[in-house]
Amino acid sequence: MSASKSNSSDKQFVYREFGNDNSAATERPIQELPPQQQNLRIQATRTGRKGKTVTVITGFQTKPETLADLLKQLKTQCGTGGTVKDDTIEIQGEHKQKILEIVTKLGYKAKLSGG
Repeated sequence: MSASKSNSSDKQFVYREFGNDNSAATERPIQELPPQQQNLRIQATRTGRKGKTVTVITGFQTKPETLADLLKQLKTQCGTGGTVKDDTIEIQGEHKQKILEIVTKLGYKAKLSGG
C-alpha cells in the first residue's frame, strides 16, 4: 500500500486568474531615496564573527545595484574586503572614521553608532 503524498514542489492550482506565475510582479518595489534623505549608522562589531572586527553600515534605502557600487568604492578606499547582506554593507576591519568621511563626501547623512 503506497499512499501518494503531495510534494510542495507540485503546484496544483484550483483557480488561477493569470496564465503564468509572475512572482516578480507581486514583490514590493524598493523605494530609492536620494543620499541626502538617508540616515546611515556606522558601527564596528565582533558579535558572531569569531572575534574578527567588521564595520557594519545600516540604514540604506536603495536598490541592490547602488549598494554594490558603493561597496566596491568602500572596499577600494579601505583596502579590504566586504559584502552586502540584507541592505547592510559589511567591511572587514575597523574603518569607522574612514567610512564616515567617504560616505559624507558622497552626500549621505551618517552617524557613528556604538562605542
